[in-house]
Amino acid sequence: MYSLTLVPSALFQLLVIFVLCFLTAPSAARCHVDDETGLLDFKSGIRADPFGMLSSWKKGTDCCKWNGVTCLSGDRVTSLALAGRPNNLTTTLSGTISPSLSKLQHLDGIYFQDLKFLSGPFPNFIFSLPKLLFVYIENNNLSGSIPANIGKLIQLEALSLEGNRFTGTIPSSIGDLTRLTQLKLGGNLLTGTVPLSIRRLVRNLTLLHLERNRLSGAIPDFFSGLSELRSIKLSYNKFTGKIPVSIAALTPKLGYLELAHNSLTGQIPDFLGKFHTLDTLNLSWNNFSGTVPKTFANLTKIFNLDLSHNKLVDPFPEMRVKGIESLDLSYNNFHLVSIPQWVTTSPIIYSLKLAKCGIKMKLDDWKPTETYFYDYIDLSENEITGSPVKLLNRTDYLVGFYASGNKLKFNLESLKFTKTLKYLDLSHNLVFGKVPKLFSGLTELNVSYNHLCGQLPSTKFSARAFAGNDCLCGSPLPKCKA
Repeated sequence: MYSLTLVPSALFQLLVIFVLCFLTAPSAARCHVDDETGLLDFKSGIRADPFGMLSSWKKGTDCCKWNGVTCLSGDRVTSLALAGRPNNLTTTLSGTISPSLSKLQHLDGIYFQDLKFLSGPFPNFIFSLPKLLFVYIENNNLSGSIPANIGKLIQLEALSLEGNRFTGTIPSSIGDLTRLTQLKLGGNLLTGTVPLSIRRLVRNLTLLHLERNRLSGAIPDFFSGLSELRSIKLSYNKFTGKIPVSIAALTPKLGYLELAHNSLTGQIPDFLGKFHTLDTLNLSWNNFSGTVPKTFANLTKIFNLDLSHNKLVDPFPEMRVKGIESLDLSYNNFHLVSIPQWVTTSPIIYSLKLAKCGIKMKLDDWKPTETYFYDYIDLSENEITGSPVKLLNRTDYLVGFYASGNKLKFNLESLKFTKTLKYLDLSHNLVFGKVPKLFSGLTELNVSYNHLCGQLPSTKFSARAFAGNDCLCGSPLPKCKA
């Protein structure tokens, strides 16, 4: 009898202990109520969310598990990252950035990228986030000025406001952000000069991107102390004067120097040829004159070189680069005569633009080592003869071929090109034959001023694309004679 009464009693005690343990055990972690409130207030300021980016943001659920939210400090939100997809209008958010995000007091990173339609002024609530280190509010629609007191965010390690509509000048207090590794303000409407205070960002700055604004004046000569810089992008502004001498101090580490589409003058400095780690150099669309320095032969690791649309003259140095990916020397005063050997032997080149470079050669004689990667070739306005048929028939992914204003002579019907080809300009040559039907798949076509004949196939192109030929007829040109 003893054993019969003991067993149920023992089981009951174990059951009681189990229930008590279950009831008193800590429940699953839930985010802090302030964080939940701040995030839901942000959601209420969003008018349109076509992709359902915020669909998981529901009151009463654990906000640490919501899309774009990260909690690395117990129940506190530490990162908020919402990103759309470039050129995809379904992955956007329309609305404003709620100041209630100031409730997220443990936030160290804000990443609002490619959301397109986030609007409103600079989000001043970030001044009240004591742990904030990273701000990436990129490719949205914010406007107004960048606050003059931006320098109070002394803890910031990265600041990117690129791709918005900010106006006014770059505040001089930005030089107080001495912990910055990245400063990216490109793609706005900023005016004025580059503040000299940026010279104080000497310890950590690796990226300085101010491209696609309306900045003017001379590029400051303050680079000698910015020894950690890897990338300088100042293209598409209104800068004048010469390339600052202090850039020479960046020789050991600089990988990207982009100064295109400005009004810079003078000669290209010799010291640029000493940048042995340089990946990309873009000086196009300026007013540089004189010769390209012989020191450029030392740029053995450069992949992308664009010197187009300047006033540069011969001779062009013989490069010792092992494999260039993209080269554009178009529209200078060069007389290259032939396509350089160091270009011909490149195993990885994908873009070659040598328009109006004084090339006088038979295209059939050009036998590049590799044509597989080519997507753009521009040999316009030279004195090139022969046929491009063998070249184009060897390409696999060619997107654009431009050869107007030469002396190419071949039967257009012998041309077979890849499905990737979208842009073809053979105008002002000696091309003969008929226009093939396969041209209908192109996005842009110009075969005007040649010796083509016959009835045109059904086409979406205007008469201008076929003008000036011997005897082409049919829509959009006059009807063929019976």
